[in-house]
Amino acid sequence: MELDSIDFQILRLLSENSRMQWKELGEKIHMTGQAVGNRIKRLEENGTIKAYSLLVDEMNLGLSYTAFVIIFMKTADHQSFLNFTNNQKEIIEVHRVSGEGCYHLKVKVSSQEQLNVILNKILDYGNYKLYLSIQEMKQHSPLDAT
Repeated sequence: MELDSIDFQILRLLSENSRMQWKELGEKIHMTGQAVGNRIKRLEENGTIKAYSLLVDEMNLGLSYTAFVIIFMKTADHQSFLNFTNNQKEIIEVHRVSGEGCYHLKVKVSSQEQLNVILNKILDYGNYKLYLSIQEMKQHSPLDAT
């Protein structure tokens, strides 16, 4: 589906505040609330809008460690590894990659001990290389790349 400039305006506004009412959105882009609502429904139905989410301060949640883990699989059974990652709430992102390793994981934990537990479980599937985040410097919506 081809998105037009109005769709992008709606997406940008929703990415800043997903709780914004259709009427308010419409006022900002000079449309009726009902017309905005119809566009939002279409964006949801075609999968452009997958979900609405909430950004939280991870430090306030006690998640003070962010680790990036490069996985080097030792087995061809990737599905069991993917099942494992889906069952680990600390693993918040999994990317299959080209280049170094097979997968890159983003892990959020509250302690080194919790990180060690995850890393020990990963060893059942392959070896890893670990990078710890010192400070998050930038986080933006994918819409900023368009």
